[in-house]
Amino acid sequence: MIFHATNLEGAFVIEPEPSRDRRGLFARTFCRREFAAIGHDKEFVQFNHSLNRKPGTVRGLHYQNPPHAEIKLIRCVRGAVFDVIVDIRRDSRTFLQYTSVELTERNMKMIYVPEGFAHGFQTLAPATELIYHHTAYYAPGSEGGIRYDDPLLGIPWPLPVAELSEKDQGYPHLDSGFSGVRAF
Repeated sequence: MIFHATNLEGAFVIEPEPSRDRRGLFARTFCRREFAAIGHDKEFVQFNHSLNRKPGTVRGLHYQNPPHAEIKLIRCVRGAVFDVIVDIRRDSRTFLQYTSVELTERNMKMIYVPEGFAHGFQTLAPATELIYHHTAYYAPGSEGGIRYDDPLLGIPWPLPVAELSEKDQGYPHLDSGFSGVRAF
């Protein structure tokens, strides 16, 4: 695997190095030793699968507050997404900055999302599916979110929004005090 550091400290875009032959391909998507080299020392305890029927569907921007903050490893296994992470660590030099990457079934890229980041994506193809690995169990009382269209972030979503959950519509916009979010 090739780990590409992003502009946000601790976040990586990961490219598997598939071995191809006439049968197809084989690629590692996790290796404890290689992940340890980037400082990953936690166990993945929950895997989730997301199916999104329409292009333009937005999920996010989601996070879990401490003590249930989590590292995520996300991969698109069918279709394509515009994937976004936002640094919400108050003491970070990149606080409230974001990075984005296109994750597709063809490019096989993954994004490594450290604790203290909000995550979201927009589907670019019909019937898009993602696999998430989490280092913490889902804790409903610790979840939080930021509006996908927050003007303070100015994320350039590539498509008009076709689908958005009521929960995601209800998340607040940020303000200069970043109210409602516990520090990481």
